[in-house]
Amino acid sequence: MTHRMIFNQTGYFGRGAIAHIAPEITRRGLSKAFIVTDPVLSDNGTATRITDLLDQAGIGWEIFSDVAPNPPIEKVQAGLAAFRASGADVLIGLGGGSPQDTCKAISVIATNPDFEDVLSLEGLSPPPGRACRSSACPPPRARPARPPSTTSSPTPPSSASSCASIPTTSRSGHRGPRPHGRHAPLAAGRHRAGRPHPRHRGLHHAGRVGALRRPVPALDPDDRGEPARRGRRGRRRRRADGELAAYINGMAYSNVGLGLVHGMAHPLGGRYNAPHGVANGILLAPVMAFNAEYTGEKYRDIAEAFGVSGARTMPLDEARAAAVEAVAQLTRDLGNPTRISEVGVGPDGIEALTDDAFADVCTPGNPRPATREDIKALYTSLL
Repeated sequence: MTHRMIFNQTGYFGRGAIAHIAPEITRRGLSKAFIVTDPVLSDNGTATRITDLLDQAGIGWEIFSDVAPNPPIEKVQAGLAAFRASGADVLIGLGGGSPQDTCKAISVIATNPDFEDVLSLEGLSPPPGRACRSSACPPPRARPARPPSTTSSPTPPSSASSCASIPTTSRSGHRGPRPHGRHAPLAAGRHRAGRPHPRHRGLHHAGRVGALRRPVPALDPDDRGEPARRGRRGRRRRRADGELAAYINGMAYSNVGLGLVHGMAHPLGGRYNAPHGVANGILLAPVMAFNAEYTGEKYRDIAEAFGVSGARTMPLDEARAAAVEAVAQLTRDLGNPTRISEVGVGPDGIEALTDDAFADVCTPGNPRPATREDIKALYTSLL
């Protein structure tokens, strides 16, 4: 059996990874960067950490910060026009999923003008030509005084290592993925995983995410003693685990596709502006329960990755239930919403969400075939 594997060319991970941005650009003979980010990261000094490095290396740059959550097509087109006017020859996506999606869409359309409407990128067929060179850079660890980005997740997104971008269709509110191998950035600011198969990467991701629920000691800013240092080290390790988990996840779903969780999450982002991670968090455990009987022994692996005792020996239906509950508990522990009503959905919104999710390109990849009524029932159960 033949398997196609898509990766970005180079990955850096860990503290200080941004120092590799300028050398990666220079060694490829490129001279000017177009930085795609959001207004908060542009204004709070985070982008300056990148531009200072570019200045030191003699690399020109320009910033496009007009990025919005669940980026509308108009923002992608505005970024494309600004990129063309800049004369830049490499793009840098700085921030969370929205800057990354916008950056990747610009990089493809810039060399494939037939797709300037952005809509025609939706689906699985690849564009005819190569994309502009791009680099993904999740936000460097912000200093305490800086407010968080409005479009960036606290744990940097898997989109930095994935081959998909997800702009929103403004006329209907639908948010559909544009998965193409040429969306994958040439360099990304995280560590590269060593296991070769996407399922192994997904399980490694699950284990690292599961570890995030372990408590981190509270830090007293006035306490410089050993307990505070241990707490800081624990928090840094936890952040590193989250960053690596996101990176691994992006590589995994770029190679095996997605399913009903994302198919149902995209309309929540497009119609209700729900952050993509929040929408997925609401849906993950319920869709896992829906899929359970179609997953063989795989939920044992998930339960084990989350530390469930006896996951390998308990009856299969118990292992499946334990895996679902472990994911649901993590969602609760992280304070993520668990109902779609918490992101503004009411009963009158179910039909439109159902139509969008049933038509979404990710939905057919679900292990259990989902009818329109199945999707409607899942949404309704989460009101």
